[in-house]
Amino acid sequence: MKLDLIDVFGADGNTGNPLAVVRDAGGMDASAMLALTRWLGFSETTFLVPATDPAADYCVRIFYPAGELPFAGHPTLGTCHAWLAAGGVARNADRIVQQCGAGLVPIARDHGALAFRAPPLRRSGPLTAAERDTAAQRVNVAPASIVDAVHADNGPGWQLLRLRSAADVLAVEAPARAPVGTEIGLVGPHPEGHPVAFELRAFFADGNGRLVEDPVTGSLNAAAAQYLFGAGLATDRYHAAQGQRTGCDGRVAARIDADGHVWIGGRTATVACGATLA
Repeated sequence: MKLDLIDVFGADGNTGNPLAVVRDAGGMDASAMLALTRWLGFSETTFLVPATDPAADYCVRIFYPAGELPFAGHPTLGTCHAWLAAGGVARNADRIVQQCGAGLVPIARDHGALAFRAPPLRRSGPLTAAERDTAAQRVNVAPASIVDAVHADNGPGWQLLRLRSAADVLAVEAPARAPVGTEIGLVGPHPEGHPVAFELRAFFADGNGRLVEDPVTGSLNAAAAQYLFGAGLATDRYHAAQGQRTGCDGRVAARIDADGHVWIGGRTATVACGATLA
């Protein structure tokens, strides 16, 4: 087995979300995958295993410190990057197909970068008043700054809070702990003329109940884009920023195609390649 380290969504250099990709992991069981994920300490680690769907180019299992995920965004792009760098050849030169817990996810080469097609939301619609209040309390958001609150579940069970502005998003001081299962995203608009349209932040509780801020989150950006395009708050394409409060500088490109599919893309780069796992 070989381990690669990939930077995903970084604006430049190693400024994005790090991802560990374990190649040839078919011999590992879920407990070993979870143990390695926790030891590495990244928000996610992925494991390339043999595909079982004939339409897939490869199959990946995605873990975060609290368990396994059916889908996640930066692991999708980072795993695809590692698979291609290791010599993977897609059946279709213009489209790579990933198999994961959520099914088949198309990945395209988009303006020199990789972009995945956002999977359908498993749950959408407004949070109840109680859910909205609980989400606000768990990440310490002032209720007056919340414009809207919706379910945005695409594997991770995101609850998305839309705030009045990017400044409100960046001002949030989240607590250190939250119940396991907490997955809350924040989005707010930058002023007109800013280089990016929206600022996002993502919080999840790890297996020990610590509240972690994820540097740059593809799944949340995908769910947020589906919400923003659907609500008429964005059109055609936009760029979003994430990670500033974690010391990162993430950039995410979101677009909607003629068929109504949302695509999420960004820069991917190899940091280290081919470490042998004992």
